[in-house]
Amino acid sequence: MHPPSRQDYISINFAGQGSGSYNNSKQWRRQSCWRKWKQLSRLQRSLILVLLFICGIASYPAVTEQLRGLTDGDPETKSNSVFPHVLPEAVKQDQPPLPTSQRKLSNKRGPPVLQNRLQKKENASNTVVEDKASDSKKEGEEGVISWRGAVIDTDQATESTKDGENKEGSPANQKVQLSVKSVAIWREAVQEAFRHAWKGYKDFAWGHDELRPLSKSYSEWFGLGLTLIDALDTMWILGLKEEFEEAKTWVAAELTFNKNVDVNLFESTIRILGGLLSTYHLTGDTLFLDKAAAVAEVMKQVHKLDGKLDGLVPMFINTNNGQFTHQGIYTLGARADSYYEYLLKQWIQGGKKENELLEDYLQAIEGVKNNLLQKSSPNGLTFVGELSHGQFSPKMDHLVCFLPGTLALGAYNGLPADHMDLAKQLMETCYQMYIQMETGLSPEIVHFNMHQGSTRDIEVKLADRHNLLRPETVESLFYLYRFTKDQKYREWGWRILQNFNKYTKVSSGGYTSINNVRDPDYPSPRDKMESFFLGETLKYLYLLFSDDPNLISLDQYVFNTEAHPLPIWPSN
Repeated sequence: MHPPSRQDYISINFAGQGSGSYNNSKQWRRQSCWRKWKQLSRLQRSLILVLLFICGIASYPAVTEQLRGLTDGDPETKSNSVFPHVLPEAVKQDQPPLPTSQRKLSNKRGPPVLQNRLQKKENASNTVVEDKASDSKKEGEEGVISWRGAVIDTDQATESTKDGENKEGSPANQKVQLSVKSVAIWREAVQEAFRHAWKGYKDFAWGHDELRPLSKSYSEWFGLGLTLIDALDTMWILGLKEEFEEAKTWVAAELTFNKNVDVNLFESTIRILGGLLSTYHLTGDTLFLDKAAAVAEVMKQVHKLDGKLDGLVPMFINTNNGQFTHQGIYTLGARADSYYEYLLKQWIQGGKKENELLEDYLQAIEGVKNNLLQKSSPNGLTFVGELSHGQFSPKMDHLVCFLPGTLALGAYNGLPADHMDLAKQLMETCYQMYIQMETGLSPEIVHFNMHQGSTRDIEVKLADRHNLLRPETVESLFYLYRFTKDQKYREWGWRILQNFNKYTKVSSGGYTSINNVRDPDYPSPRDKMESFFLGETLKYLYLLFSDDPNLISLDQYVFNTEAHPLPIWPSN
């Protein structure tokens, strides 16, 4: 929210000439003022100029606010800053953009009310320059990034995050005086972000798996309406009744699993099955249970396998013989993170009765401490690296940022108190992965410096600079705030949301992943909104800003790895 307009005044009194007469002519006033100005000493004139300069600077925000009020009346575009970020349109090599008249209409599914409108919209491919007139902002206007004709909002009416303002102590990161009202505004901002993302999905990808917001089209993975199902319980939690009802109608009429296609068992389980089951438990509506339909035996088998390193497991299991393969690679990142997360969560969900799961989890955390935990230079950030064939690598995936929240959840459920201490240290590291980047958004993978004399803790390789709108850091912020009530975790989440709005929001609807978090002027949008942005990222942000501890009570529910809450079984 903009602060109310404020004007500062300065009064300058000059000694009179003693003439006893008053002449209001413009010429006399100019001459009189000039003579009085010349009579002042150099010091007096300098002080007056300095005061006038300070007043001009102080009144600048109010002036620009008034200027914004005179521009486009679209509420989504009023919140942009003065200076534009304009990206050149990218065109595929050796293939010039097609003229507007040659573009083909795509076949889209959608709710009946959208059918006629969607037929009029053009669905350009990656090589087609979108018609700029169809967007709510134009190139060169305030606070926008233009990419292939689509527009990404680059600023909000909230705290700005300019280059150089991502560091502690700078104006953007000054201590926020939180109040009930301000946190309520933050929750509303999450709801608005969801509505904006949902608008893009409805308009351009309804019933399909994922939105491509820049080309105003979609991509398929399972062909099961992945984004819609992943977002069901998010809409329920955020209180978005209208959006929930239209999604429910699609599930009832359109969702079918009678398809002969190959699917990723893990992903389809955590997203599709998890989404339907959690929505059933939250709403009590058997529709979602009827649409849905056992991992205990798998976990028991892993418990007995040889090849662990202090409780850490290799990345792969041979599905033919059930044994570990590639035993030299140990990581808490991609392809391994969920195993450690589920050791704890299955133990909690099962009423804390399955001691094998607890034993494996505690042993794994000790293995992390002994083999993967290090500190960076020069600021001593605690991080979790990888072990590859006996060699330590200071590589940490953003996915590892699930760990602070999991450690905090374990400590809350009676596990050692030093788990919470480690959770707080790793939470700080994950936040630094955001604010040390020029966009304020974390890359997919970072490498930590460990050599004495290093000038910065974090380095990012060119191929690792993308951000996929991932949820792990805000997930852990939610757990840390829920258990500690430390307001700084809310402030960190708010800044992350602002940067998502600034660098990934597409004005026509939806959010996009980006290729380069190190370049705020050219973040290079990827034209894809992952389903977990609605299913996880925005859900955890809303819960982070919620003042109701009973909104998904952690004494009654446990979240699966796709942020779908499932009930904890009674201990009896």
